[in-house]
Amino acid sequence: MIRNTIILFFSFFALLPDITAQGQQPKAAHYAFSIQQALDFAKANNVQVKNALLAVQAQKETNREITAAALPSFSGNANLTKYLELPVSLLPGEIFGQPPGSYIPVRFGTKYNSTVGLQLQQTIFDGQVFIGLQARKTSLDFQMKNVEVTEELIKANIYKVYYQLIASKTQIGILDANIQRLEKLENDTRQLYINGFAEKLDEDKVSIQLTNLNTEKVKALNSIEIGYLGLKTLLGMRPQDTLTLTDKITEAQIEGNLLADTGFKYEDRKEYQYLDLAKKLNEYNIRRYQLSYLPTLNFTAAYNKNAQRNTFDFLVKDGDWFTTSFIGFNLSVPIFSGFAKDARLAKSRIDLRQTNNQIENLRNTIDNEVQQARINFSSAQNTLRFQKKNMELAEKVYNQTRKKYEIGTGSNIEISAAQTDLITAQNNYLSALYGAIVARVDYLKATGKL
Repeated sequence: MIRNTIILFFSFFALLPDITAQGQQPKAAHYAFSIQQALDFAKANNVQVKNALLAVQAQKETNREITAAALPSFSGNANLTKYLELPVSLLPGEIFGQPPGSYIPVRFGTKYNSTVGLQLQQTIFDGQVFIGLQARKTSLDFQMKNVEVTEELIKANIYKVYYQLIASKTQIGILDANIQRLEKLENDTRQLYINGFAEKLDEDKVSIQLTNLNTEKVKALNSIEIGYLGLKTLLGMRPQDTLTLTDKITEAQIEGNLLADTGFKYEDRKEYQYLDLAKKLNEYNIRRYQLSYLPTLNFTAAYNKNAQRNTFDFLVKDGDWFTTSFIGFNLSVPIFSGFAKDARLAKSRIDLRQTNNQIENLRNTIDNEVQQARINFSSAQNTLRFQKKNMELAEKVYNQTRKKYEIGTGSNIEISAAQTDLITAQNNYLSALYGAIVARVDYLKATGKL
């Protein structure tokens, strides 16, 4: 008994860290989002967007560093030297009447030496520094444009996943309605069988259809659950948080003559703006390396106090401190650097050519995307209209077939076929509606209007 108590005691403390950790986990939050609220949440919480914003902050600090290169720099210095042995200097012996060629060792200086001073340095001309100052704004715009490109990519994906989940929820509603129809049909068929007006086979066929629909519903629910996890990742939300989508999927979302506006500009695309800024940075780089061939000029000024003592008494007021001060200019003229500057300049020109090629390729890509998106959106609109008419017709056929079956003039085969056609038509309509919304998102993205 005592042994079991001891084991239980130690087992409790072994589990205590896990229990504590579980108790400290943050509680799950609940969110109910429209599509716009989902986009706003992702803008603040998506990891890719957050890292892009951090890159903007890093560029701001880099710009401060570049600015510092053009500002004067002050530095203070202080040193204290104690000679354990004073340095020896050799004086010619002839000075003191010694034979020519002989030397007399002499120690000069004091045991303690101290210097305190200030120094100022200022760049007057440095071509690379000046180009760096000019490129600061473009560098910051480049990083900010990267944020916009990232946000737009996340935005397009959120639109598609959000409405896919809405469509899936609508599909569940359709499945539930069809399950209710089949359950009623199964009950009616059972009563007809009991009363001798139907065969057992008729009831079994309806039961098979009902089982298939329930299985399809389970699969759809699993897909929805996985889709929610994917959407949470896009939004930057924790998996344990719960999410409710409040928007509906309707034909009103694709209404309007969007394709009537046939004009678009490359400059409306965030990717194009991003590459255009990259091109400007390449041009700055070329100018920077071109100016590296020019001389640099710097100004220097210093003010120092020096004291020499044989005893450590630097804090005595009466001690002498000797002043040294100067101003100066330093002109550095590059002559030969082993062709390193030539290589840097050549590489920067190659980088510019690569960026120009990317811009040209992006133009072709945009033309292709716009044309494809226009065709897909027009086709999706037509498909939606056809599927809507087909669904309405299938509902009409099913209702008429069901009435015939209830009054005994229709067969089980007819109503089963009508039920199958109705389910297929409803699913096709829902797929067409979601496809039209996705095609609209793709068209808006392609024309830079998302």
